[in-house]
Amino acid sequence: MKYFNFDENFLHTVLQEALKNGGEYADLFFEDTKINSIGYLDSGVDNTSLGNNYGVGLRIIVNKKTIYLYSNDTSNDSLINLAKSASSIVNDKKHIINGFIESHEKNHHPLHINPFDINFDEKIEMLSYLDKKAREVSDKIKQVNLRYMEKQRNILVCASNGILKEDSQTYVRLVMVSMASDGVNTQTASRTKGALDGYQVIRDINLDEMALETANSAIKMLNAKYPKSGKYPVVIDNAFGGVIFHEACGHALEATSVADNASVFCGRLGEKIASDVVTAIDDGTIQNAWGSYNIDDEGNEAQRTVLIENGILKSYLVDELGSLKMNQKVTGSARRENYKYPPTSRMRNTFIDKGNSSFEDLISQIEYGLYAKKMGGGSVDPATTDYNFAVSEGYIIEKGKITEPVRGATLIGRGDETLMNIEAVSSNLELADGMCGSISGSVPTTVGQPAIRVKELTVGGR
Repeated sequence: MKYFNFDENFLHTVLQEALKNGGEYADLFFEDTKINSIGYLDSGVDNTSLGNNYGVGLRIIVNKKTIYLYSNDTSNDSLINLAKSASSIVNDKKHIINGFIESHEKNHHPLHINPFDINFDEKIEMLSYLDKKAREVSDKIKQVNLRYMEKQRNILVCASNGILKEDSQTYVRLVMVSMASDGVNTQTASRTKGALDGYQVIRDINLDEMALETANSAIKMLNAKYPKSGKYPVVIDNAFGGVIFHEACGHALEATSVADNASVFCGRLGEKIASDVVTAIDDGTIQNAWGSYNIDDEGNEAQRTVLIENGILKSYLVDELGSLKMNQKVTGSARRENYKYPPTSRMRNTFIDKGNSSFEDLISQIEYGLYAKKMGGGSVDPATTDYNFAVSEGYIIEKGKITEPVRGATLIGRGDETLMNIEAVSSNLELADGMCGSISGSVPTTVGQPAIRVKELTVGGR
């Protein structure tokens, strides 16, 4: 073991103790994570934090239900006591534990520059430069809010199915928000960049471009008018535009919902759930992508999962518990924020794949519509896929041309209906980093898509 120092025979003994009164499955999840973050506000360092998550979670699945205990004490006595406490709740048939299978994990996500080796002053200089460049754009930029985060997460998973694997995951992310005001109106614009990599993430950012984009976007929205309410065609741009698919459709394809019959897509494998031009993928193997990893939090290797192919539902996202409930293979999608959470099926890098149309084709055929260039936050009901999303930067489309900017637009619809109403997909696929919350906490996820044209969406204005 590279990151942890545990005797394999002893770990096997702990799992035996956990399952001595029965159960279908048990696992141990060890974590040692360090996190640094810097907040930059009012042209100076606002806060810094240094944290460490260290501990172990023990899970037993019995009768397709979960017993979960955790502790920050990983001594031998503590681990045995944890197993005894968990097994004392169980009264089921005995379970035979497999011996650990020897494995040689490969690292598919090279760490180019360890962020913890970079001087603190260099990081502050980078944040100061972004602040200065954004403010230089206009005196209407009244505030710049920046946050830099670096995290190194070492994990060890051992399970009753024979898995014994380790992984080290290093993340770096930069978030920038510029606020513009003319004394009457206030608007904000944000950009982010994160990856499963080290400080190379920051070195690869064009800082001038990032500052200019956030500042100009916020200023442009200051005097924009509100769009008219109604139903009409909408073009949703690439990258973070994929948040609608992620929220309104992706969550409904996770075993977390499907296995409990709480999704509109339950029992629909092989059925047409989207238009022919839609192929959607969840891929945990993309090199150094924000939502990637070598193994998931159950020790299964990351994989590429085709969710929808030419409109046909091909797969769900399945973890061990979901596999037992649904009788389907795991997809390497089990994730958790830290050892205090039991894992569940979660998205990784989820996107609508590129199509054959050009961006110009999407716009040119619209008599009157909305171009949603940048998406903001929103809400969704996973059981029905009803959603409501804000457009942070939008423009009117008139007679095949993008014309004046609009602010305050919202997109309202149902995810399953929107999938069927996507009539064109461009080729300009781009991904964007984000954070996703669910019952297993907050985890790094990537959303994405090429620009898409939806035949008709309800657009809310003022």
